[in-house]
Amino acid sequence: MRASRLLSLLMLLQTRGRMTARELAAELEVSVRTVYRDVEALHAAGVPLYGDAGPSGGYRLLDGYRTRLTGLTPGEAESLFLAGMPGAAAELGLGAVVAAAQLKLMAALPAELRDRAGRIRERFHLDAPTWYHGADETPHLAAAAGAVWDERRLEIRYRRWKAPQEVVRTLEPYGLVLKAGRWYLIARGGRHIRTYRVSQILELRALPQSFERPADFDLAAHWNGALEEFEARLHRGEAVIRLSPHGMERLPDMGRPALLRAAEATAEPPGPDGWTRVTVPVESHRHALSEFLRFGLDLEVVAPAELRDLMAETARSLARRYETPG
Repeated sequence: MRASRLLSLLMLLQTRGRMTARELAAELEVSVRTVYRDVEALHAAGVPLYGDAGPSGGYRLLDGYRTRLTGLTPGEAESLFLAGMPGAAAELGLGAVVAAAQLKLMAALPAELRDRAGRIRERFHLDAPTWYHGADETPHLAAAAGAVWDERRLEIRYRRWKAPQEVVRTLEPYGLVLKAGRWYLIARGGRHIRTYRVSQILELRALPQSFERPADFDLAAHWNGALEEFEARLHRGEAVIRLSPHGMERLPDMGRPALLRAAEATAEPPGPDGWTRVTVPVESHRHALSEFLRFGLDLEVVAPAELRDLMAETARSLARRYETPG
């Protein structure tokens, strides 16, 4: 445990430069006294580490000193290769960079960790797109990523679902999100931060003007909040349904987290026939119809009456269509 903490302290100073004992203690979640002891231990091991007194003082490494990554545990070394997204990196134009970085990391690892990390790449593969949907065509992704990184304004011609379908927008790009094989650009246009599907960008031009990205903007928190708002706007109604045991098993295949969470929260104990009654959110009766028909005989709509009647009429129409003439 202490060896891992000493390495973490060393890496903090190597990546951030000068840090006070209090700052190091906060990062490592230990006491200031423990930091003092750890610094003494590094000194004794020959690490060129020294401290300056005073309000602007702190600890830092001798200029030019770099440590090798020999302190990685087997799990840490494996996770570095498991966490990469080669497909996504290639789409961003960084495939060669990621490959070169992994080669350098492999060269720096001891032989035992090198073998373990190599086996990760042979045994695990990340395929981001969902079933039945390929990844989007995103010819402007690399340019958008460059503008995000360089904090440059963008002008895009964008295709949206409502009229007018094609619009021109000047944006301040804050970040990119990859979800289920689809890339989304998070950007400010005017007073609002909005989400743009990168595959729907018809033209993109990086502008010479730069912008200052808000220091407190949290991309992951914004994305999660946007998803919650989207689901709240989308699901304006609800339906009571009954599901067979097989239907309950198929619920996760719907790919709708809100629906699955609602079903788990409202599920009643199965009846004598094994069927379970749940209440789930729906967007509209027509949209619910298309979703529920996928369950076939494993689902029954109980309420609302309008949706139940729509399901029944659809079933009768299907039966008439498939009746054998004569």
